[in-house]
Amino acid sequence: QGNGPVWALTPAPPAGSRADVNPDEVASVIWKYFTELGSNAKDTAEQLHQSELSKQLNTLLKSQLQSVSAYAEDLQQRLEPFAAELQAKLAQDSQRLKEQIQRELQELQAKLAPYADQVHQQIGTNIRQLRARMGPYAEELRSQVDLGAGELRRALEPYAAELRERLQDNAESVQASLSPYAERLQRQIDGGVEGVKQRLSPVADELKAQVEQSVAELRRGLSPYAQEVRDGLERQLQSLSAQMERAAEELRARLAASSEELRAQLSPLARELREAASGDAESLRQRLQPLAQQLEQRLGQSLETFRQQAAPFGETFGQQLVQRLEEMRGKLDSGAAGVEDHLELLEKEVRDKVAAFLSTAAPPQN
Repeated sequence: QGNGPVWALTPAPPAGSRADVNPDEVASVIWKYFTELGSNAKDTAEQLHQSELSKQLNTLLKSQLQSVSAYAEDLQQRLEPFAAELQAKLAQDSQRLKEQIQRELQELQAKLAPYADQVHQQIGTNIRQLRARMGPYAEELRSQVDLGAGELRRALEPYAAELRERLQDNAESVQASLSPYAERLQRQIDGGVEGVKQRLSPVADELKAQVEQSVAELRRGLSPYAQEVRDGLERQLQSLSAQMERAAEELRARLAASSEELRAQLSPLARELREAASGDAESLRQRLQPLAQQLEQRLGQSLETFRQQAAPFGETFGQQLVQRLEEMRGKLDSGAAGVEDHLELLEKEVRDKVAAFLSTAAPPQN
């Protein structure tokens, strides 16, 4: 076990034996535990983080295994010592792994040296193509954000006018109709936010597809120079692909988070109306007058904030991808590995190990 990557994987039993546990989510919890542990003082961190790991695993497994809670408890008890043992093993192998990556990269650089100019140019061509390809999609995302915000504004504006009209009725009539009105407003907000998400999701999918295409084109472009260094170059391409896919998932998450933030900004409007309806009829008009005046303004501010926040995400994403390609070109030019190479390989080990462990931790059969 002195050489090569961290340890052989346990053979996986047939698919389906992991019940409903998602190995990737379990691995994410354990990886978070490792990285946080690494950034804290060891003597105080052990107990704290093991209890934190226990809590996070408990929450995750119970949500994934509601129908087999006894199995969830058993699995958690087995996962905790496994995670501690895995952390100790990775800490032990970490330096060797760093050296292995550095050695591989230097060997790759040496073997690519006769083709250095061509490789450099090929990656440069790929960067230019990626920039050109990302431009229209970034513009499309910006356009869809604007269209979605505009649609939602048009759908909600009549509610402000309706509220002003209602204030002309007698107090009892206003009070009786206010709760149903607030419910309709909330449904319109929820439907509008879901509509925005549906507009943005296909653009996020397309951006992710462009990422995959870009890596595939780079792989083809570098293949004439890669005969002797196929494994080393493949590791760099896989690392690039993983970084780009992670950026694509982050983009999707940021778009969803911005849409939910918009919902959180707009929903208090409906809540304030419901609260106003629960008070006495006499002071109702007094409470509603400022709200009716503010409704349109607050709606406009929330939508503009969303638009300004979400519209540039496409450009930022494109810049991230170009930066990843430039970093890869720099590594191939210099032969110097970065800390992210090391962390990525460690994280891959964790994910592989957790998947292998879960594949052998089948629930009891009835």
